[in-house]
Amino acid sequence: MPARFETLPNRRQIIDRRALSDALGELTPDSADITALRQGMVALMRTALEAGRAEIARRIEEHPSRGTEASSAQAFLVDQILRLIYDFTIQRLYPISNPTSSERIALIAVGGYGRGEMAPFSDVDIAFLTPWKQTGWTEQVIESMLYSLWDLALKVGHSSRSLNEMVRMAKSDLTIRTGLLEARYVWGDQALYDEASARFAREVVAGTARTFIAEKLEERNSRHKRMGDSRYVVEPNLKEGKGGLRDLHTLFWIGKYVHQVSTVAELVDKGLFTREELRRFQKAENFLWAVRCHLHTLAGRAEERLTFDFQREIAMRMRYADRPGKSAVERFMQHYFLIAKQVGDLTAMFLAHLDDSFAARGRRFGLPKLRRSPRKLSGFILDRGRLSLPSDDFFEGDPVRLIEIFALADKHEVEIHPSAMRAAARDAKLIDARIRKDPRANALFLDVLTSHRDPESVLRWMNEATIFGRFVPDFGRVVAQMQFDMYHHYTVDEHSIRAIGLLAQIEKGDLKEDHPLASGIARQLVSRRVLYVSVLLHDIAKGRGGDHSVLGAEVAMRLCPRLGMTAAETETVAWLVRWHLLMSATAFKRDLADFKTILDFVETVQSPERLRLLLILTIVDIRAVGPGVWNGWKRQLLSNLFEAAEEVLRLGHKQKGREERIAAKQQSLKLAMAWNDSQIAKAARRLPASYWIAEPLDILLRNARHIAAAGDRPLSIAAQVYPERGATLVTVYASDHPGLFYRVAGAIHLAGGSIIDARIHTTRDGMALDNFLVQDPFGRPFDDVDRLTRLERGIEDALANRNRLADRLAQRPLARTRAEAFTIEPVVLIDNRASNRYTVIEVNARDRPALLNALAHALFQSKVTIHSAHIATYGERAVDTFYITDLIGDKVDGATRLKALERRLLDAAAGEEAREAA
Repeated sequence: MPARFETLPNRRQIIDRRALSDALGELTPDSADITALRQGMVALMRTALEAGRAEIARRIEEHPSRGTEASSAQAFLVDQILRLIYDFTIQRLYPISNPTSSERIALIAVGGYGRGEMAPFSDVDIAFLTPWKQTGWTEQVIESMLYSLWDLALKVGHSSRSLNEMVRMAKSDLTIRTGLLEARYVWGDQALYDEASARFAREVVAGTARTFIAEKLEERNSRHKRMGDSRYVVEPNLKEGKGGLRDLHTLFWIGKYVHQVSTVAELVDKGLFTREELRRFQKAENFLWAVRCHLHTLAGRAEERLTFDFQREIAMRMRYADRPGKSAVERFMQHYFLIAKQVGDLTAMFLAHLDDSFAARGRRFGLPKLRRSPRKLSGFILDRGRLSLPSDDFFEGDPVRLIEIFALADKHEVEIHPSAMRAAARDAKLIDARIRKDPRANALFLDVLTSHRDPESVLRWMNEATIFGRFVPDFGRVVAQMQFDMYHHYTVDEHSIRAIGLLAQIEKGDLKEDHPLASGIARQLVSRRVLYVSVLLHDIAKGRGGDHSVLGAEVAMRLCPRLGMTAAETETVAWLVRWHLLMSATAFKRDLADFKTILDFVETVQSPERLRLLLILTIVDIRAVGPGVWNGWKRQLLSNLFEAAEEVLRLGHKQKGREERIAAKQQSLKLAMAWNDSQIAKAARRLPASYWIAEPLDILLRNARHIAAAGDRPLSIAAQVYPERGATLVTVYASDHPGLFYRVAGAIHLAGGSIIDARIHTTRDGMALDNFLVQDPFGRPFDDVDRLTRLERGIEDALANRNRLADRLAQRPLARTRAEAFTIEPVVLIDNRASNRYTVIEVNARDRPALLNALAHALFQSKVTIHSAHIATYGERAVDTFYITDLIGDKVDGATRLKALERRLLDAAAGEEAREAA
């Protein structure tokens, strides 16, 4: 019996094999009806399996952190079921009185089941071994056993091979070799299993360790890349993700392959783990198995992704509690990420031990060659191209060296030896208040942070070694801290370090195609180190309960002088941290064609240098949120805001530039359309100034062609791909009438689209000219001709009232979205000061299908006119902003009317039926 099973308490409460064997013996002892016998056996096994699973579930509910025990119990239960089925099959169903040497079967467990670890819905991976080619009897037995297992609704991964086939397949297929590496005898012919085990070691493993290690490390790297290449993704894959169970398995596989050990504990004697590292391995394994068992139980299936909807429930099951500033689920996930970080640390140390004991002279596993041999290393030494320590107590002599080792690694572009990383992590406690105030230590840290080389990698090493959090305790508070929302893909520390990396790339010009404006500005900055410190600190106060921007500015005021920054630099860093969300909020949630939007923004920014710094900070903050968050539309909005604000800062608060811009656009349109003076004058008279300001030249040109093609038709719709914005431009040119906007929004939703921006214009002769930017559910433009046609036809039908839009919207099922895992109380903010001409309404609500249509319909019922709509989505949270007037073009005022408007919008945001217009 495996050691894992021997430590299980009260095994017979899980399954009593002797009692079941007796019960099977009493099944119609004289019957020869194989079908009836097998059905009776399966019924008994099903009852036993369900009872065993219920007992294991009861145990983990009672002791929710005993993951290793629960996984071993599942494997033990399956072992006993398999043994009983095997014995019953060869004794009762297909008995053979005098078996030949060919009629032998060894039943072995492989893969995770071979290790003795299973989650409630894990596959049962087994192999049937025969000495040579299968006989008729062995085929019958194997087939009958598989049917019995399938009748028990077990998901079985199986193979049937002779000894020669096993050796041949293991040599040629890495997956099969890895599975057999963990093969474990379950039942059947023990001698046959022993022979297979000996041949595997002799003919497959011997002399191939180096190749196996290289292949396994390459497989691991590919898996990480596929899963997002970070252990800090907020919906991690427990099994395959970075820092998950598969990384622990890989370490064991490599150790077992090299040293032929049977347990992880034996790797200590082989020098691949210290006793402390073994303890951390077992702690991480226990936690991850506990989470995985809870996840399978809650999902009712084999689920490996720790999604938002399960995180909260598992936190509750594992008895995490709310704390000030941090919810139970955030505390649970922070624990998860700290464990994932431990797995990463263990991997680095394991490979270092392996490298030192196994790699060929002058070569290292998976690490690049040294580019140069630095000479001035301040007492540190080079060990095969990696920065190392001359003695184990080197840091104790001068704890500033704990910062200096990273500064040297950055300066000379070398890696740090894992043994030095381990020593740094061990000695991190030497960093106390005295070291934090040390001018040399702070100067070295600032050198790393503002490096022209690769600050992201070196800061990540500092974080892995826990030096970062010790030297900057405020940063230590956000290490492994997740944000329980769908918008942020990474933990706070990982997000901040990625943002530093993006800033370095922009500064070097590596992202010039994505960020031409920011790349140009970065080279003009006077306050370079101000920007790097601001990027580091912008989210440092998250999780404290309160506005993290305000609290973060207070942290900056304390920390910057310590880092050696001047009073002026400190003030600018604090300002940037305080207002780091201002530019995105203004660009994405306000109408940039409204001049007061620009004036209000500039009033806060006040200087061109701050504007430049804020733009770059905003870009790297958004991009570091995660893949797919940044797009061409956001780039355009931020560029428009930057240019408009820069013009105001340059020219003062006059609208002289506005008139010049209108005139320039009209002149450019005249040339592009080959119009004469009277034609452009007619267009200028027909369309209001707000139209010329709001729309870029390329849309003006598309609109002009559309209007020309429409002629006198009362309705004309065009949908065309707009690659510059990563969306589809839908233009509706129609006789203006109330409710047009909500009908178009509903039709676009029915066609499977999402509106990300809308501009509503009315010509002076009563025609509506509305431009919508639309994306599909995956954030991409509609680019298929058939879909574009369907989109146009759907809008036309809605506006012509050919089918009842409300009925079709009601019939369309609302898919259960991931956003439903979050509780968001809708909020409606009505502001009559944000614009000189319009009432500005901002609605915050949980994102859901057809939300915009519901809000627009509520506004229609409230008898107001929408002039522009700006739609921003932050994961599960939607923020829709509308610029409106009453029906005669004035702002909406009056306390009673505003209260009724707010109430109607709150009902719509919450998904309730809109109330009748007051």
